[in-house]
Amino acid sequence: MAQHEIARRTLLAAGLGALLVRPACAASAIVSENGGLDGVVASDARVETRFEGGRWCEGPVWVPRLASLVFSDVRANRMMRLPSEGRAVTFRDPSANANGNAIDAQGRLITCEHLHRRVVRQEPDGRVTVMADRFAGKPLNSPNDLVVARDGAIWFTDPTWGIENPEEGRPSEPEQKGRFVFRLDSSGRLDVVSDSFEQPNGLAFSPDERVLYVSESSGAGTPEGKREIRAFDVAGGRLSRERVFAMLQSGAPDGLKCDEAGRVYAGTDGGARIWGPDGTYLGRIATPGDCANIAFGGPDGRRLYLCSGPAVHAVQLKVRGAGLRS
Repeated sequence: MAQHEIARRTLLAAGLGALLVRPACAASAIVSENGGLDGVVASDARVETRFEGGRWCEGPVWVPRLASLVFSDVRANRMMRLPSEGRAVTFRDPSANANGNAIDAQGRLITCEHLHRRVVRQEPDGRVTVMADRFAGKPLNSPNDLVVARDGAIWFTDPTWGIENPEEGRPSEPEQKGRFVFRLDSSGRLDVVSDSFEQPNGLAFSPDERVLYVSESSGAGTPEGKREIRAFDVAGGRLSRERVFAMLQSGAPDGLKCDEAGRVYAGTDGGARIWGPDGTYLGRIATPGDCANIAFGGPDGRRLYLCSGPAVHAVQLKVRGAGLRS
């Protein structure tokens, strides 16, 4: 598709505040490596554009009680709700430059806010409870992405994107000694579980929650930065046996998800890349631009949503996402 046509359609969507359901990519959107995606997605599956007109779409999560995808438009300082069928509507505006979202076992929405440098929970009556905003007596950097474990603990990353980019928060000097991966347990105790990252980003558990995958995205900001997904063993709320699970030659891994078979999906430059649980690269589901974050959802949990710059795309898969809340 010509660049002027992409720009025209984006402007149209922004002006109307409308949802345009249309193919996002040609048939070549499914790029399988030696048939590695045969069990994941049909080779002729259509990647459709479900929303346009955003500024930087991120942090998608399927919310069953709303039968909708909730996602952040970070740079527009709003959150949107996209029903399974139909148009996107405003969910929260302003959103404090919200980024990552997840839901807990009670169906409550947990959100990372760049502007206020905190993790918050939305209660059933609409009130917002602050879950974490400081560590060792000092403000967090800018919580980015998170996942809620079966035991209720919230695991989240705390890079500095939100205090470096004025479009995504408020510029400020970091006060933490590092850019950590944190675990917040159900009692409110906040612990550093990894201090080895330059810019930790997306994270996801394997289906049995015995492995945690975390994106190292420092390569997105500097040529000498790292572009890799690391894996850790998980036991007793702690991480061990850190290793590199996958490396990228360009771009940087962002949001992560696993399906029920343990495959690992990452938002990257040009789409969602997919690996088997043993680290074998399986292929890519292409998007028109860089893919920031992804989520499984839809009525059967087999729809993959892809946040790509100003747009949200979706494709129907053969597999269901891991850890989906009912």
